[in-house]
Amino acid sequence: MKESDLVLKTVTRVVIFIILTFGFYLFFAGHHNPGGGFIAGLILSSAFILMFLAFDVVKVLEALPIDFRKMMITGALISLFTAILPALLGKNLLYQFDLHTKIPYFGEVHFSTITLFEAGIMITVVGVVVTTILSLSGGRT
Repeated sequence: MKESDLVLKTVTRVVIFIILTFGFYLFFAGHHNPGGGFIAGLILSSAFILMFLAFDVVKVLEALPIDFRKMMITGALISLFTAILPALLGKNLLYQFDLHTKIPYFGEVHFSTITLFEAGIMITVVGVVVTTILSLSGGRT
């Protein structure tokens, strides 16, 4: 093992945590500030791509119990379901249902169906980007 490989692998372990944290921050900040599901999906995808670059692709895929093709289909179905469900309930397409509740230690918390829609977008983007990169690199998709 070359010294540069050791440095890359060591730095990757730290940087992946930072990338994942930033991606989830952008996801949750998305419907009130810039960010959201698409940008969070791209950021989270970069963490997987960095893992593939630093470590062996086959070993990373064996360690991750994720099928990225199923991930993109699941995300698209989540987004589609949350977009169409209000129309089936007599509301406008993409209507947003809100819930305000108090949770101990957190106080007043706001839940919304737009978060589910954005989660579907994020999951779809991660699945599509990682599947595309794996296909282009010749790795298992």
